[in-house]
Amino acid sequence: MGIGSLISKKGTRALGIAESYSGRERSVVCGVSMRKDRNIDGIRFSPVTVGGLDATDAVISLVRDFGRRDFNVLLLGGCVISWFNIVDLGEVARITEIPVICVTYEDSEGLLPDLMYHFPNDEQRLSLYRRLGDRTPVLLKTGQTIFIRPFGIPVREAGILCDQFTIEGKIPEPIRIARLTARGFMRYRNGSISPTR
Repeated sequence: MGIGSLISKKGTRALGIAESYSGRERSVVCGVSMRKDRNIDGIRFSPVTVGGLDATDAVISLVRDFGRRDFNVLLLGGCVISWFNIVDLGEVARITEIPVICVTYEDSEGLLPDLMYHFPNDEQRLSLYRRLGDRTPVLLKTGQTIFIRPFGIPVREAGILCDQFTIEGKIPEPIRIARLTARGFMRYRNGSISPTR
């Protein structure tokens, strides 16, 4: 399916990916399969290490765990997750052969000073961050501005897709649902919710 088709077809399917962690050693990323018409047809989870360097592998594992080849785009809610565990967006796009759009929501000067403070001699982590490149602001129809890093898809088309997947506010629906689901999973796993009998 070409880029133009992704924008025009209601059946375009995104895999929204978001994470949740509670300050423990392990975190979780959640993937939600959603069509542009808001139909959800799959949810998966993958563990990730807080402060580790396995976020890229966790995302790739999550995509593979679905066992399907009909995802048209991956929408990531951030690429520096679980306390500076960095997703290599270019590697995810290359391995999965699916365009990747990383979405963030706050304007900032970036995380490089924080990374250098917490991991001053970690050249691998610093290199991963530098490879992410600059973010591009996108004004949504909701009046909100998001910031995107697209890989394997032009910036303009990536912005249009994010706009189409956003109902209100500034979080595209696949990411929003993945974030809520990840939080619910972590609360249950950490014992904050008692099972019903």
